[in-house]
Order: sequence, then structure tokens, then C-alpha cells
Amino acid sequence: MNKKYFLLSILSGLLFGLSWPVKGIVFLIFIAFVPLLIIEKELREKSVVKIYFYSFLSFILWNSITSWWIINSTVFGMFFAIILYSILMALVFTSYSLISRKLGNKLGVIFFISSWIVFEKFNLSWEFSWPSLILGNVFSESHKLIQWFEFTGALGGTLWVLVINLVFYKTLENYLNNKYYLNKLSIGLLSISFPIIISLFIYQKEEKQKKYLDITIIQPNIDPYNEKYGRTNFEILQEFKETTNSTKYNNQLIITPETYFSESPGYSLNDFFDTSFYKNLDNYLIEKNSEILSGIQFYKIYNSSKTKTKSSNYIKDSIWIDIYNSSFINSNKNQIYHKSKLVVGVENLPYKTILEPLLGNLLLDFGGTVMTRATQPNRSVIRTKSNTLVAPVICYESMYGEYMTDYVRNGAQIIAIMTNDGWWGDSPGHKQLLSYSRLRSIESRRSIVRSANTGISAIINKKGDIIDSIGYEKKGIISGQIKLSNNLTFYVKYGDYIFRISLFFFIIIFLFYFAKKK
Repeated sequence: MNKKYFLLSILSGLLFGLSWPVKGIVFLIFIAFVPLLIIEKELREKSVVKIYFYSFLSFILWNSITSWWIINSTVFGMFFAIILYSILMALVFTSYSLISRKLGNKLGVIFFISSWIVFEKFNLSWEFSWPSLILGNVFSESHKLIQWFEFTGALGGTLWVLVINLVFYKTLENYLNNKYYLNKLSIGLLSISFPIIISLFIYQKEEKQKKYLDITIIQPNIDPYNEKYGRTNFEILQEFKETTNSTKYNNQLIITPETYFSESPGYSLNDFFDTSFYKNLDNYLIEKNSEILSGIQFYKIYNSSKTKTKSSNYIKDSIWIDIYNSSFINSNKNQIYHKSKLVVGVENLPYKTILEPLLGNLLLDFGGTVMTRATQPNRSVIRTKSNTLVAPVICYESMYGEYMTDYVRNGAQIIAIMTNDGWWGDSPGHKQLLSYSRLRSIESRRSIVRSANTGISAIINKKGDIIDSIGYEKKGIISGQIKLSNNLTFYVKYGDYIFRISLFFFIIIFLFYFAKKK
């Protein structure tokens, strides 16, 4: 092992890790690839295996620094995510070296940018998705600098990071070779400064808003491992009544966390609105002139393999069941939403039709559940009695930018995130998930209300500012007025168009590489 390359790879991994939210120094991300690019250039004609090895070292260090907190929920899941994504990132970086070696630096640079963006989109789309390490996420705590995400989404941040790293690498290369480098340095600094100036200008703009929604957020602070799932829904309902009696708003929407009503196995999807529990809850809210948007668990039973769905779990004697991680609103019995971006290995067996016959429930037994959750195909919104349209986002779904735009295109005027981040303990996990929510508010220009079981619950405005919050492991409520929005941002209208452009260049260069090789 070459000591110089080893230290450069470690430096690169540290720069990535130390730039990451929530306590990172964000500007380190603009030079994080530079040590790796030095290694790649010096080894390009010598050993592609070594390039892969050193880049893998960098990426496993980055992944470990930023994602170690998964261990609080699942040891296997942590190692699986860290190792898998380090392998994939190293493959993407090594492919850039192969392309540059055969086609030259210019096409190589275009391929590097386009292939990394294609990889990130692939990460967001496949069933082993781990969306935390999208490069654009690094700016979630520096939201004043990236107000232009309303035009590009988080992939615009990825493009920004990649381009500036390449410029600074070229600057360093010229400096080390005693070539004129100040012009490249100036381009790099301007490339950082110009988007920030635009962002600050956008941030200062005031928008008049006439329509508001009165809301109350509940944070019950119940331990999901030892306490949450051991209570009956009527016990939770009684606590809910005691908590909400003190709220100052009437005609309000009350938002609770994911699976707030958590008694197992939940309620039959077809019969829930006829249960004594629902009638008790609904009568109480009618007296308060209020509504509830709450997390809950539903199920649906099938008595034949012919009627079951792809997501159904086998019980016994030709009985199959679908389990739903859902939300409902009491003011309209037809409005139920089912969580559809599921946590890998905890709520979902990826590629179930292939893996289930081979592994059974093996991959699911890592997070307190043994059954795959059922989903729904569309991002439906929920209408309150005041005709406000709310996006009923559940937990993991809030990490997906283009996915979230579907709610807004379907009319959502605010975004309600219901989550249970207590699985991760008092680690960077719940802080990162809150932080990434700020990106979604900027991309869609929608206010966000976030109800978390153990924290952090918060109100986030359309600029990504946290207006109010309840800290981790604190019980409490937040009441306030939320601004409603109807405008569609450029990103909401066109989604991840940066990916589609990148995919075009990726395919063309990839085909050209093999044509030339032949």
C-alpha cells in the first residue's frame, strides 16, 4: 500500500464526512473529491484496481462517519448500507478513470459528472435505496445558500459540488506543475459565490400571504422499543384528549406522529370508521371543532392466494395479510394514505418476488418487524374541512425530492411529515432527517409541519427556516398558523431534469467508449 495514496484517500473521506450536516463545515465539500482526483490521475495508466481500492477507502470512511447511527436500529443494516454504497460509489469513480483513459480528459470530466448524478438518481429509485448521501443534501443546514433549489432540486447541489471540485483540482494541478493557476482559482471562487449571491437575493424576497391554517403538532415522546407498542389505542386516545385540551386554537388541524395509534395489529382497513375507537375520537374532535391527521396501522386479510397482492404476507392455512403504515383524517372517511417509500429491511423486503422464495423473512428481522408493508401507487393528498389540501408524508418519504413533488402537483398547499425517529436514539439520525426536510420546503416552497414521536418536531417555513420546534426526548405540543401556498416551483413542474440531461450524456459517452474500444 502506497503511503501517499493511503493518506490522500483518508483525507478525501474525512473531508466528505466533516462537511456533512448537522455539525459539518459545509464548504469542505467543494474540495472533498480533490485528493481522490489526484490519486486517479497518477494511477490512471498504471492500475485501475488500485484506483478502485483507494476510492473505496474514501467512500467507506465517508459513509461510516455520516451513517453509523443506523446501528441503533440494526447492526446488519448499518454494515449493509455502508459497505454496499461504498462499493457502488467506488465503481462510479473508477468508471470515470476508465473513460478518461480511453476517451481523454474532456469526455472523462463530462462522464464523471453525468455518471455520478445518474448513480444518485438510481439510488433514489431502486429498492435498496439509501438517500441520505445525495451530495446536494450537504447544504441542508446552510439553507440560505441554496434557495435556488426551487429550480434544480437537490441534484442541482450535486452538480454544483462536482463542478467546483473539478475546477479546484485543475487549479491545484496547475499550481503543482508551475503553470498559471489564478484564473482557475478565480473561476472556482466565482462558481461558489455567484449561486450564493443569487440565493441570498431570493431569500430576502418577501411574499404576501393571505391564507393560513391553524395547526397543532403533538410530540408524545414514547420509547418505540420498550413503551410505544405496548399500549392500547384507547389509552393513547385518553392521553391525546388530555394533551389537546390545553390548545389555544379552535378549528385547527392536529398532527400526530407516524403510527401514533400503535396498538397491534391495528384496524381492519375496511371497518375502521365503524369502530368504537374511531367514533369516540371523532365525537371528541367535533366538540373541539378540530380535526386530526394521524399515523395509524391498518391491515387487510385475503383468504386465497388468488386474491392476495404482491406485498401480502403469508400467515397460515391459505390466509394472507397486507399491513399498512398509514395516516387518516377524521373529517372525511374516504381519506386514508398509505406510506409508500419503505425502510429497507424493516418495512420492506426488496425485490420480494425474487428474494422471498430464497430468504423468507430473513432480511426483515432487523428492525422489530417481520412483515412487508403494503403501499399505494399515487401521492394522494388529504382535504381538511376548510378545504386545505395537505400532503400526508410519512417518515422516510420526506428524503425523496422528486417523489415529494407529486404531492404538490396533486394540490398540496402544506406538507405534514409524520415520523418516528426514536429508532435511531439520540444520534445524528433524527437531526439529519429534520435537516433534509428543509430542502423539501425550498424545492416546493411549501411550509412543513413535522410531528415526530420522540423529536424533533418542528414548523418549517417555505424558505427552510425552522420557526418553532420541540427538542429530542421532550413531550409537548406546538400550536401556530401555517402559510398556505398554491404556486408551483420550476422544480415541482419539471422534477429531476438534471438527471435526464445527465442520463443522455452518460449513455452517449458510454456507447462511444465501447464503440472506440471495439
